[in-house]
Amino acid sequence: MRNTLKTREDRRKMVLTVVFAVICIIYVLPILIVLINSFKSNAAVNTETFALPNEDTFMGLQNYIKGMTFGSYPFIKAVFYSLFITIVSSALILLCTSMAAWYVARVGSLFSKIVYYLCVFSMVVPFQMVMFTLSRTANKLHLDTPWAIPVVYLGFGAGLAVFMFAGFVKSIPLEIEEAAAIDGCGPLRTFFLVVLPMMKPTFISVGVLEIMWVWNDFLLPFLVLDINDYRTIPIVVQYLKGSYGQVDMGATMALILMSIIPVIIFYLCCQKHIIKGVAAGAVKG
Repeated sequence: MRNTLKTREDRRKMVLTVVFAVICIIYVLPILIVLINSFKSNAAVNTETFALPNEDTFMGLQNYIKGMTFGSYPFIKAVFYSLFITIVSSALILLCTSMAAWYVARVGSLFSKIVYYLCVFSMVVPFQMVMFTLSRTANKLHLDTPWAIPVVYLGFGAGLAVFMFAGFVKSIPLEIEEAAAIDGCGPLRTFFLVVLPMMKPTFISVGVLEIMWVWNDFLLPFLVLDINDYRTIPIVVQYLKGSYGQVDMGATMALILMSIIPVIIFYLCCQKHIIKGVAAGAVKG
């Protein structure tokens, strides 16, 4: 009987291993295709998409050099804007939403409940419903610059962040904060010295998700920013066109790879914190 159960368990594990391996290959395959095509000529990308580079199609680093120097908009400038917008937006979201979630979780007033459910409701509102109104409003309020667009990202990123932070704060024993208050800590010192260090798993988890979202986002900067003066990396890739709208696919693949490598490395370094943060935030609803 035991041998039969063990055999079934081994078979189940083997099947799950094969299934997850196939899923992993499906997710990794597009990145491998981009990597392969970034070293091939433009004609080879269009005709031999899934083939490896050979002596006739191998371009070396020419696609990367061309992608960074193509057109009138410097690629380095786009990298700076993407990096600035990502760092500032993510920092603003983490700071404001963690404090708001702590307030919502600890103050059981009607106002705090309304704020919490509005944040939850914002998670299910499609961006397409508000993008045209957002574009006009941002232009009127002069939010069409990299220095002001983090405010817009704060509005769209607050829902998920408040939801995850509030779930984790509810799992923190209230006695710890009461002990800090007895020792003379005010609300700000209690949050930054007591609550925030305990929120580290969720803090890192939300930070990773927000950074990946802002770095890869195309639609929001395209609608809000003045793309004649300010372009992020996804916008530069979109405008990597020659005369008559002809697209250099080799250079495009090179820039796409350069844009996803930083966020992949960042995700791989912090992936273990995502599971911890999601699990910690789901302790109490």
